[in-house]
Amino acid sequence: MPEPTDAPGAAAAGAGPPPVPLDVEEHLTWLAAERGRSSNTLSAYRRDLRAYWAWLAQRGLGLDDVTGSDLDAYVAALRDRGLAPASVSRAMVAVRSLHRFRAEEGMAATDPGAEVETPRVPAGLPKALTEEEVGRLLDRVVGDDAVARRDRALLELLYGTGARISEACALSLGDVDLDAGLARLFGKGSKERVVPLGRHARAALVAWLDDAGRGAMAPERWARRGDAEAVFLNQRGGRLGRQGAWSVVRRHGDAAGLAGRLTPHVLRHSCATHMLDHGADVRAVQELLGHASISTTQVYTLVSTDRLFAVYDAAHPRARATRK
Repeated sequence: MPEPTDAPGAAAAGAGPPPVPLDVEEHLTWLAAERGRSSNTLSAYRRDLRAYWAWLAQRGLGLDDVTGSDLDAYVAALRDRGLAPASVSRAMVAVRSLHRFRAEEGMAATDPGAEVETPRVPAGLPKALTEEEVGRLLDRVVGDDAVARRDRALLELLYGTGARISEACALSLGDVDLDAGLARLFGKGSKERVVPLGRHARAALVAWLDDAGRGAMAPERWARRGDAEAVFLNQRGGRLGRQGAWSVVRRHGDAAGLAGRLTPHVLRHSCATHMLDHGADVRAVQELLGHASISTTQVYTLVSTDRLFAVYDAAHPRARATRK
């Protein structure tokens, strides 16, 4: 296997993209060790930096040759490929991080990304389900077999706690205290938080963790270390993975008439939106969802003009006298 190199070269036809520079690998190692970035974040950075390096190589540029103008050209190239604004922004975060790291570590004399702004992502409201739609989704999970119990528990947990799909899949038995109605989640950067389990999520987990639920899916012999402690299992008796959990959500969403609209993250959005609709404090929702910044949570406080007027009419003592 060839060593990573800082000098781009023309890849042979059909040989694939050139290997990334050693600087990229060192940067990724630094992000993991010093910044505590998760494996999912590191994988996304690696993909974005490989694509960036391939683009540079096609133009005969090395990392030391890059200027601010080159970075502007790369942004334009990403947009020409039809990437969504959020994808372009994410890619440039990885690229700018790499160049900043090289400058701070003395690998480069200057940081070409210092004067280049990360493309702005247009603000938009999260695509939350209505409460009626969530109820319809959860009512569609019928049956008392092990699969139905698992699916109901997973959906109730995702909506009831606002957990990320990766957090739900990573849950171990020791992370759940059904008597106290609490669950311990490990979020981005392995940050730990304890969240309450509502009565529906707790009841669904009690049914799933019964002998007729998880016990019926548990194998006689565990194939991998850690599977024995997993809360959610697949039908082969291993820990339920992200892809399997996505499939559960998508299947029941289709059955509930939500095809094309439902993802695990939409349930997370819906949890936050509905809590704020019912008067929850934004900082409490921030803690529940594990947002590092309050600004991330505040996007859920954006409401339509019609809803704002409805709340005003219901709450302000002089509203009905001033609006007809």
